[in-house]
Amino acid sequence: MSKDASKCLINLGNLSKPVDTLIKEISSAVRGFFAPFQRKRMAKAEAEKERTKAQSEIEITDLYRRTKRRWIEEEAQCQKNMEAITARALPQLSENADPSSIEKDWFVNFLDRCRLVSDSEMQGLWARILAGEANNPGSYSKRSVNFLSDLEKTEAELFTKLCGFVWTIRDVKLPLVLPSVLNTQTQIYNDNGVNEDSLYHLDSIGLIQVREMTSALFFREDPYRHEEFSMNYYGRTLPLNVPVGHTTFNAGRTRFTRIGQELFPICGSKPVEGFWEYVIEYWTGREEK
Repeated sequence: MSKDASKCLINLGNLSKPVDTLIKEISSAVRGFFAPFQRKRMAKAEAEKERTKAQSEIEITDLYRRTKRRWIEEEAQCQKNMEAITARALPQLSENADPSSIEKDWFVNFLDRCRLVSDSEMQGLWARILAGEANNPGSYSKRSVNFLSDLEKTEAELFTKLCGFVWTIRDVKLPLVLPSVLNTQTQIYNDNGVNEDSLYHLDSIGLIQVREMTSALFFREDPYRHEEFSMNYYGRTLPLNVPVGHTTFNAGRTRFTRIGQELFPICGSKPVEGFWEYVIEYWTGREEK
């Protein structure tokens, strides 16, 4: 990438310190990785020109011109993709964000993977990862970034739908975040694209694990000690009265893998209407299993 191209990322008006730092880190990674990469591609194009000198000057010139035109068009689109993702990440930075703490290798890998992403919705997902990593370095592994680069848009949409059924179970010993799929034959799941086929597909690509049933465990040792147990569903909290000893209940058939856990907070999921009431009825025995 040329110096002029990298400046495009910086010339975005008055910036706060975290925003300015993030742009400089990205520009540094671009110059450090993509400039040699592009020089190599140009060298190959020059070598191709030399190898075809035996052909007529017209053929050589035409080949060179087509090669250069294709290369410029490809790199222009990649530049456009990276700038779009960066621009969408900037408003999501917190005041305390420290992009300079992000590992250089992570930046290089992120740019290498996101440069081919042109779909607007997928760019939004990549932007949330970039902002999340800048706000809290170490939040997203390179494995998750690499996984996302191979994720189809339809698979991302399916994962987002599943995440509409996620509860956060808070125990003093084990906070647990999991998609609660209690019965795939129930209409509330099927109406939102969750069924046996979709679950096993998400399992096969590594976002979740499908089991017969996941049991959530609460343990209270001291009857005189106040311990808070609760479940949270998109801002709604359900306090739990846990008796002394062990208490378990069916929490659903699916659990996130590590990649699924990392992608859940930025997938853009929303609560499913009626799911809060459905789960409470299920647990109290009023819903047919």
